[in-house]
Amino acid sequence: MPDIITQEGEIKTDKWTLVPHPEEGEALELPEGPVMIPAELWLAGIDHYRGQERIGVWLESHDEPGMLADYVNEVPIIAVNFPKFTDGRGYSSARLLRERYGYRNELRAVGDVLLDQLQFMKRCGFDSYALRPDKDIHLAAHCLNFFSQAYQAAGDTDLPLFRRRAS
Repeated sequence: MPDIITQEGEIKTDKWTLVPHPEEGEALELPEGPVMIPAELWLAGIDHYRGQERIGVWLESHDEPGMLADYVNEVPIIAVNFPKFTDGRGYSSARLLRERYGYRNELRAVGDVLLDQLQFMKRCGFDSYALRPDKDIHLAAHCLNFFSQAYQAAGDTDLPLFRRRAS
């Protein structure tokens, strides 16, 4: 199993399997153990999947996180896919899930996740990160806390730096 890194910099074995969209005409087949399935398939089978702690969901970058608004805290994990490192829509999805919809469980970045993005993903509300396979996960802890302060308000702080300074 591949490893993930948490926002605290802890490297863990990933117990979750990301299940891709089934091919046209094929049914969704779930392996044993904890799985993350496409959000629209979870919603389509909500009566079957709801309340199962071993079934989480994942969103494509073009999926609207609002599709899960009424059920957001009923899934143990939500992953947001970054298909290319230049696709920043996942940052907005994370902020919406945390701030607008009040998601409290694990939020994971998956896909083309690079080291230099980790601190920004953390500021948007991600808890864990599945790095691209060619990246060194042992450097990730340093990258999560590369900057000691951020100028802007974000998911991790309500106030910009100039408001946090002692007057």
